[in-house]
Amino acid sequence: MVIPTPHRRRNPLHRGLPPLPHTIPARRSANLCVSLPVAIVKVIRSWASKKFMTGCVILFPIAITFYVTWWFIQFVDGIFSPIYYVLGINTFGFGFVTSIGFIFLVGVFMSSWLGSSLLSLGEFIIKKLPVMSYIYAASKQISSAISPGEEGSQAFKEVAIIRHPHDGEYAIGFITSTVMLRKNEGSEELCCVYVPTNHLYLGDMVLVNSKDVMKPDISVREGIEIVISGGMSIPETLTMVDFETTFPRSRKFVVPRV
Repeated sequence: MVIPTPHRRRNPLHRGLPPLPHTIPARRSANLCVSLPVAIVKVIRSWASKKFMTGCVILFPIAITFYVTWWFIQFVDGIFSPIYYVLGINTFGFGFVTSIGFIFLVGVFMSSWLGSSLLSLGEFIIKKLPVMSYIYAASKQISSAISPGEEGSQAFKEVAIIRHPHDGEYAIGFITSTVMLRKNEGSEELCCVYVPTNHLYLGDMVLVNSKDVMKPDISVREGIEIVISGGMSIPETLTMVDFETTFPRSRKFVVPRV
């Protein structure tokens, strides 16, 4: 006697048929349970990376400032610290205070007639040396450019914007002097504009007609900050001071068509 076996219903997926209606919500809920944690992880990761980069952007200049300041304090403190070490005083900071006081006294002494005379004598000796004369002259020009006294007027007089190196391109430089160019047609006043790199002590010296020089309303120190920072500290709007130029007359910086 043969006992009939119960008929087994095949899975519709095996026959290429669509799944049964009662299985669709279960599969959707399963996919949702899998994709929801992945989406949450991506959102958290994106949020964390943005906040981390924001923290780096904020802390980086602060860290650099403190590091350079600490290095400067240690460097200056190390000038007179050996003297205190011989005297048996090992307190940190005495050398720094002594160095600052020494620099202040040097400034006071060099402002006198005797100090300026000794400085002139020392400069005369240094200028006779073959290599040191160039180094001293370049460093003195840079230091004189940012000095608060009258020496600053002997170096960088004003900030200038000129066409350089091609038409349609502009460069920020510093007016160092003016010169009269005599020709058969007449005389022409030229401005000697120094266009530095971000190293400040390297750059190009350009002679530009004084009428073609634009003078923004920024100080020499602000111009130096713009050059050193690679233009990141430049104001959003540059206002021109009184000048005579062939560019469009406007108080705002308008780039002329070329």
